[in-house]
Amino acid sequence: MTMRPIRIIGDPVLRTPCEPVTTFDADLRALVADLMDTMMGKEGRAGVAAPQIGVSARVFVYQADGERGHLINPTLELSAEQQGDEEGCLSIPDLYYPTPRAMHATAHGVDQYGEPLTISGSGFLARALQHETDHLDGRLYVDTLRGQTRREALREIRATPWARR
Repeated sequence: MTMRPIRIIGDPVLRTPCEPVTTFDADLRALVADLMDTMMGKEGRAGVAAPQIGVSARVFVYQADGERGHLINPTLELSAEQQGDEEGCLSIPDLYYPTPRAMHATAHGVDQYGEPLTISGSGFLARALQHETDHLDGRLYVDTLRGQTRREALREIRATPWARR
């Protein structure tokens, strides 16, 4: 079991769009295994994306609504219907804010062997798919916040001990 350390907001890897995966080999399978071990290492984790462990690759793992898996090179189809539940992130520890997301999402990509894979979900699973795909595009959930909620989030992030390193 290889749990990798999670990168925290301020690390440039979290703001850099990831490179598509083009090689489906033992190294990729090891990355997927490390991501899964990192996600499973603590309760409450709904997903981990490769940049969160310092790897610029379009890969994430997820665990939501009784489903667990991984997806490589995802693209998303999103519903117009919205949800606004609280969201948090391992890269922004212990802070949660109501975050607008599509209510339904379908993610298309491939698995660790290059085989086509489609994941569809609503509610929490849809949120997780969007959140993890955002990581691959160099975005964090606080980037979707607006108005007073965004100002509060940024103020709280600046005030945390981990942001002052």
